[in-house]
Amino acid sequence: MSTPTLEKHSSALDAAEDSASHLITVTLRIRRFNPEVSDEAVWVDYLLDIDPKERVLDALHKVKWEMDGTLTFRRSCAHGVCGSDAMRINGRNRLACKTLIKDLNPDKPITVEPIKGLTVLKDLIVDMDPFFQAYRDVMPFLITKGNEPTRERLQSPEDRARFDDTTKCILCAACTSACPVFWNDGQYFGPAAIVNAHRFIFDSRDEGGEQRLEILNDKDGVWRCRTTFNCTDACPRGIEVTKAIQEVKRALITRRF
Repeated sequence: MSTPTLEKHSSALDAAEDSASHLITVTLRIRRFNPEVSDEAVWVDYLLDIDPKERVLDALHKVKWEMDGTLTFRRSCAHGVCGSDAMRINGRNRLACKTLIKDLNPDKPITVEPIKGLTVLKDLIVDMDPFFQAYRDVMPFLITKGNEPTRERLQSPEDRARFDDTTKCILCAACTSACPVFWNDGQYFGPAAIVNAHRFIFDSRDEGGEQRLEILNDKDGVWRCRTTFNCTDACPRGIEVTKAIQEVKRALITRRF
């Protein structure tokens, strides 16, 4: 008669073997850049055994924790909320924490590189300062006049629904760094800044719409958009970015919002 300890050990071994049987071998091809070593970026291949249901972020962790501790990238919540791990995966802007290995044709090398249009600081990390400066420039906060109210500012469900879509932005920069206008001219505010301006321009409680519209009426503002839909395709939250930009353009022409 087997002892409970032996049965437990056997069960653990079976579980480990079953887990290993689900692993596949993939090549993670990462664009590496270290300014302290070279002025040129290089592609480096890493061969991994990984469950295809794992995410690209898990693969990056595996490289960093088990193969090369010098690999540098941003990540925080790992659940598609913080937006810090936006990068180009197989040529498309995505969140590494929301992209599954099995959805990337793992029979071929999976390429990972930093998002475009922003200066690369090291490996997959880019300088986000210009992106956040554009965000700050559109005044992404509620502007009201008069005395502080004695109760909350009420809003109907219909008024709230007017800007509901653009409240979903997580400032990952996937939309802005997918924009060809932004690639060619870093002065352009970019889709994310316009989306966050939209969120307040169409808020019935806000009184700063005219100010924001004047800011976006600048030569580097909303009129630079060429309606290529790259931003909408890149948004990991499914925001209709191009539609929001067109609504801001319409508000500039009609001054109705």
